[in-house]
Amino acid sequence: MDLSELYLLAIKSQLFGALGRAPIVLWYILPLIMVPVVWRNWLSYIQALYIKNLEWNLLEVRIPREVTKPPQAMEVVVQIFQQGNDGTFIDRWWKGFVRTWFSLEIASFGGEIHFYIRTPKKFRNAVEAQVYSQYPMAEIFEAEDYTMGVNYGAEGSDWEIWATNLKLSKEDFYPLKTYVDYGLDKEMEEENKVDPLTPVLEVLGSIGPSEQLWLQIPVMDAKKRFAKKGSWFKKAEWKDGAKAEIEKLQKRDVKTKEGEFNLAKFSQTPQEKIVAEAIARSLGKPAFDCGYRVVYLSKKEKFNPGIIMGIIGSIKQYGSPHLNGFKLAKRVGFDYPWQDMTGRRTKRIKWEFFDAYRKRSYFYDPYKFEPMILTSEELATVFRFPGQVASTPSLGRIESKRAEPPGNLPV
Repeated sequence: MDLSELYLLAIKSQLFGALGRAPIVLWYILPLIMVPVVWRNWLSYIQALYIKNLEWNLLEVRIPREVTKPPQAMEVVVQIFQQGNDGTFIDRWWKGFVRTWFSLEIASFGGEIHFYIRTPKKFRNAVEAQVYSQYPMAEIFEAEDYTMGVNYGAEGSDWEIWATNLKLSKEDFYPLKTYVDYGLDKEMEEENKVDPLTPVLEVLGSIGPSEQLWLQIPVMDAKKRFAKKGSWFKKAEWKDGAKAEIEKLQKRDVKTKEGEFNLAKFSQTPQEKIVAEAIARSLGKPAFDCGYRVVYLSKKEKFNPGIIMGIIGSIKQYGSPHLNGFKLAKRVGFDYPWQDMTGRRTKRIKWEFFDAYRKRSYFYDPYKFEPMILTSEELATVFRFPGQVASTPSLGRIESKRAEPPGNLPV
């Protein structure tokens, strides 16, 4: 037997020896690997059962033509969504208890615009009372789920769909350009107001009778998140990053000619001062974990790509080069044809967007996405009941004022 044969024999001996010992090692390693997997599956299962048993109400809100309430009124309304109860350890890990969330929705059916708030049934009275406290002339009634009127995905369906999620272009603590930046927090004549919500409503009101356009903002009281730096087990609030950024902007040092730092000098630009003030203003506001989902539906022969460009263009009103803004996240379609040669991936993504919207699923399975932080000021900018400055003809309003909210509304 030559050296090469001896070498091969030695390799085979080592290989089979390792395989013989493998089962013993796996008895110790496999449980460590499987415990987190099993635990995550268990948690998803019990949370799905809990969510399945929740009862919901879809409330439509209509306002009179004469409403002159400023955006601050909606800031008060959205505070009802601060339901941060996570339950006890047993509630979370054995009963599947999850933090309550809501959904703010604007839907256009052939250009007819409607405002909705989807709420767990147990919070319906509280949500109605909060709306009436700021909009006493409004009408609120339970509506049928409008998403059930579209049979997208069913056999023989002639609906086409495009959809996207939006995300922030910068870190969460950078605020959007809000109604305060547009001066809507101050008294002024209606004709002098510039409302960033108006372009969105104009697009919603411009679609044809065979089209529907849905905007959905899932809302939940903000949770702490795992810090990006430091320990894996350390959680932090969005405010921690905001405070650090303010300190960085306000105390930025400059170097002297000798290369030494001079603490008495600052290099803050006027734009950075505006950013620091905007972030500081956000720190005093309630914060929410939010999503922003856009769905455009049309009969196949009437599908209009121009509506997609219009809605994308309209949300730019909330953006600023020095502050934050929205940009597209996950969406229907691919940039290159070889990414989906058969079209199956696109078909699956379309269905998932439609199903996620219909289920109002965003924070938990079956459709879970990374939320963004919006303060009450930002939320009242992107979703509120518009005043007289929004003159979109198809915007549904009440022709006459109500005398007062229902007298039997629970307190």
